[in-house]
Amino acid sequence: MNRRKILVTGCAGHLGEALVRVLAAAGADVVGLDVLDSPFTTVVGSITDRHLVRRCLADVTGVIHAATLHKPHIDSHDRQSFIDTNVTGTLVLLEEAVAADVRGFVFTSTTSTFGRALSPPPGAPAAWITEDVTPIPRNIYGATKTATEDLCELVHRDHDLPVVVLRVARFFPEPDDDNGVGDRFSDANVKANEYLYRRVDVEDVVHAHQLALDKAPAIGFARYIVSATTPFGPHDVTGLAADAPAVVSRLFPDQQAEYARRGWTMFPRIDRVYVNTRARTELGWTPRHDFRSVLDRLKADEDPRSALARAVGSKGYHAAAHG
Repeated sequence: MNRRKILVTGCAGHLGEALVRVLAAAGADVVGLDVLDSPFTTVVGSITDRHLVRRCLADVTGVIHAATLHKPHIDSHDRQSFIDTNVTGTLVLLEEAVAADVRGFVFTSTTSTFGRALSPPPGAPAAWITEDVTPIPRNIYGATKTATEDLCELVHRDHDLPVVVLRVARFFPEPDDDNGVGDRFSDANVKANEYLYRRVDVEDVVHAHQLALDKAPAIGFARYIVSATTPFGPHDVTGLAADAPAVVSRLFPDQQAEYARRGWTMFPRIDRVYVNTRARTELGWTPRHDFRSVLDRLKADEDPRSALARAVGSKGYHAAAHG
């Protein structure tokens, strides 16, 4: 039986490295493409280089496209760079994947595509975010990722390329880029809180990508939210906006004592909740990491991160523009 050959773009990044590690361990032949060299990079180059992409796709059966300029790059890259990498680069990959008769294409998008839809006005309930919520991009990052999702759908409809878009929540280990949050809460406190509504462990993200690639031919095209399973329901959104600690304490009676032991606090207000029901139902995805598992590990004085997250570690974001 021939080994699967999979192209992973962005292989020097957090998710890209995690994907290469897991896919290679599972027996796949992985081609890692990135503008940065790394132990997980097979080919150094840009996804905007059509000839290079074409060579990388030789005999490839599946593509996982994780390469991107991220939100933190807004401070170091201009808007044209975001369009060149996130939009044009993805179009090159899609078109060459069609030409190479690739059987499945997974695009790593972001919950940032929802943008302004994530921030309800003062006094309103927390936003209940499913795939049916209409994105309202807040910045060039969200605008380019939203446009690229549409390109994925267009190429699928025009050429029958099976494409699954995964709108992935926060999994990066770096501190929150909101200085206001960092000034009031420790980084570990922030990340634990976020598992209630907007964070996911990279191990679960990789698993979702594996399932999406396997099921893409049967799915055809779909978008899924990839975030830790929230303990909240739609009936909680008013309480979360008014008094989040009370809602959390009701659901997790042991949370207050553990937080007090660490000198941590719960956010006073939670403004949105990411809902992963569709991904769990249609992909058969079973994320292992959520607020309950994080709280249990904290109580046992264990690292709440998966072994994969610890192995990948923190990378930061390259500051210079790369072609």
